[in-house]
Order: sequence, then C-alpha cells, then structure tokens
Amino acid sequence: MKKFKKSILATLILIFTVSLIPFRVLAEDNTSITPPDLYAKSALSIDLETNEIIYSKNMDSKAYPASITKLLTALLLAENKQKGDLLKYTQNAKSQPPFSYGLNVHPVNVGDEITAEDAMDALLLYSGNDIAYMIADNVGGSPEEFAKLMNKKAKELNMNSSNFVTPNGLDDNTDEHYSTAADIAKLVKAAYSNPWVKESMSKKESEISFLNGNSALLKNRNKLIGTDGCIGGKTGYTAKAGKCLAAAYEKDNRKLVGVVMNSKGSTDEDLEYFEDMTKLMNYSYSAQEKNVLNKDSVIKTEEVSYKVIPFIGPTKVMQVPVSLKEDVKLFNTDIEYNQEVNLENLNPWSIKENSPIGKLKVTQGDYVKEYDLYSSLSKMDIIKDNIIVFIALILGVALVAFILFIIIVKIKNRSRRNRKYRY
Repeated sequence: MKKFKKSILATLILIFTVSLIPFRVLAEDNTSITPPDLYAKSALSIDLETNEIIYSKNMDSKAYPASITKLLTALLLAENKQKGDLLKYTQNAKSQPPFSYGLNVHPVNVGDEITAEDAMDALLLYSGNDIAYMIADNVGGSPEEFAKLMNKKAKELNMNSSNFVTPNGLDDNTDEHYSTAADIAKLVKAAYSNPWVKESMSKKESEISFLNGNSALLKNRNKLIGTDGCIGGKTGYTAKAGKCLAAAYEKDNRKLVGVVMNSKGSTDEDLEYFEDMTKLMNYSYSAQEKNVLNKDSVIKTEEVSYKVIPFIGPTKVMQVPVSLKEDVKLFNTDIEYNQEVNLENLNPWSIKENSPIGKLKVTQGDYVKEYDLYSSLSKMDIIKDNIIVFIALILGVALVAFILFIIIVKIKNRSRRNRKYRY
C-alpha cells in the first residue's frame, strides 16, 4: 500500500513538473527578446495603424533618403495623373545617370511616350532615375517646380525634418536633400494609404514599355517583397545615404512600417540592409509591450474646493486621488513618452464610483492614446473628513426639532385651555 501511494505521488509530481515546462519556456521567450543589433545608423519600426513606436535608433537624426525619395515622387504622380495618362520623356530625364531605364534597359528618345501606370512601375520597381525626372517635368513643369510640390506634400504629411531637392533622391550636388527615419515612416504610411502607389510598390515584377517601343520585364529591387509579410517598400543608395530601405508589412493581423537608413554596403551584392530589415521586423513582431503605468496607480492628486454642506456654508479643500483602471503599456524604446491629465470640473459631492472624472493622454512621437481616469473618493470619505461638522449639524437639527416640538406642544395646550374657558 505504501509503495502504491509513493508511485501515485511520484506520478503527480511528474505531471505537475511537465505541465510547468511550456509556461516556463514562454516566460523565458518573452523576457529574452532583445532589440536587434543593426548595421543601419538610424532605424525605426512603428505600428502603421496606431503610430506606436516599437523600435527606434536615432529616428530623429538627419539622414539622406536616396531613392526612398521616389515614394514621394510616386505620391505626386498618383495625385496628379490617371493610370492611362501619357507622359513624355524629357531632356532632363535623358541626362540622368544609372540606374536609368533609357541607359540600362532600352534606349528612349526625348518625346517618346509612356503611360503613367508603366511610369509608376518603372519608378518604384526598377528605381529609374530618369523616370523620376520625367515625372517631375510632366507633373511640375520642371524639376525646380516639382521640388516645391515635394516639400509642400512633405509638410502636409508632417515630415517637418525633411527637405527635398531632386525627384530621384540623388544628392551628389547638394547637402540639402535630407530626411529622418521618423519622417520616412510617415512617407511609407502615406504611400501605403494610396491604392495606386501601394499596388505598384507591392509588385514583384512588371512588364512595361514606351509606346511603339520594346517591352521590358522589370523586377522589384526590394528582395524582401512577398516574403515574411513584406507587401511593399522602396530601396535606396547613394554614397552619402548608404544603403536604405523603407517597407510596409502585413502579418499576424498587424500592419507595421520599418525603416533602415545608412546601412552597410555600396554594391548590389551588399545585402546587409535587407538583413537589417529582417532583424528589425522579426523583433517588431515578437516584442511585447511593458507597463509604464500600472492599473490602480495614482496619476496625480488634485486639490479641490467644495462646500461641506452643499450650496451653503464654508468652503473646504480636499485632496482627490486620480487613478487608472487599466495598465498603460508601451514598447521598450529610448523614446520618452509624455502624459497629460485633463480633469472635469470636480465636485467631491458629484463623484460616482466607476464614472470617469477625466482623461489621461499618453503621447510618444506620433502615437496618441487616451485612458479614462477615476477617483476612489466617495461621499462617505467627505463625511468622515468632516465628522465633527456633521455631528454638530445633526445635533443642531435635533435641537431645533426639539425646540419646535416644545413650542408646538405649548401652543396646542394653550389652545385647549382657551377652548375650555370659553365653554
């Protein structure tokens, strides 16, 4: 019997131990997720729908966007032309260096025409430098006027740390063509939100041609397209910019934007910037938010004036604790967050349990979220805080009632005596 009991006990211990293993592994997995070590000098990942920052590295530092610029050129094309509109190849386009469609794919003559749809694909997939200038001339009238449109659009997108000079991102002759990882993330969001631009940048390949010219099958330079959730983006490189990549991802019911700028490499064989993006997005889809403010924590204590007896009597001051009923969570980044408390006109007598008394607004970069605020204060707390006053009030009311009772009794007795004498 003892052996049987021991075997049962051993079995239960074994089952209990095994049942703990998955939970331990999960806990270790969550706590062992560390931010990636990237070649890129600046990088950022955000939630596309909420703007919540997941990872940041020098996101507000000045950087050169190179051909990521073409996302802005694409937006202006989409906003000013229809897919079937014809664009003419210009002298400004013909004078552009590689990579250019007219130099590296098929010769093109000034005046040759192409549909806006094919021009969009040549711009975003092949990254044709000449195509960008062709678009600039056809939309803006000249590269200089188009640059004005680019900067106007950038301001509309709140890309306030950016300035654009060229439609293709080449910066050999200027230091004034610049942006930041944070601003580029806004540009990717805008590109994603435009159906035509999103459709084009998500293609793996596209067959295009100038009218009466040879067709060409262009493949997307973004080698991550269609893999592990990457649905679109734009590559870039100049000697100043280094290797750059901006991309949009859809995976696990979440939409994220990733940006890596000034990564390692200078040739087509240097793929470290793709490695950077893969690391960045793997981390971003695995990272867990952490509590920055806990449920039931007191956010502030508000000093409120009130009347001890509603509407009459002296005014007193009470400290009203203001707290949350849910955790405030953010991802672990080096970006500070701000909190702003907005309270209603508080009257301690009107505070009700489970009724919000204001809002806490949490901001981090472009991320904004509001939380309801509550107070644990009750009417009983007010009474306890003024117990002597209320006892005195009760006694006073009782005394007045007693005096009134005596007066009424005397009046009634006098009335009876008067009636008695009358008869």
